[in-house]
Amino acid sequence: MLGLSAGLGMLGKRSIGVQSQFTVGISVEGKGDRLVVRAEDALIAALKVKAERPEAAITYVRRLNRRGDQRHPPHRLVDTRS
Repeated sequence: MLGLSAGLGMLGKRSIGVQSQFTVGISVEGKGDRLVVRAEDALIAALKVKAERPEAAITYVRRLNRRGDQRHPPHRLVDTRS
């Protein structure tokens, strides 16, 4: 039983602070734009953009593609946590 209870204790722990960069596509008044956001997952990235630009419609969220995004550079979302 000791091994089983020790194993169950690990299920409650989450990995902390693993952030990736995501490209979030938005549409504002019919014009498309892209922003790069650092977040834990795609949903949090989309919510960060929506909080910063509530009038924008989120069209897509994907992991940052360095080679493709170098040809068409997106904007960076301003981090307001100072």
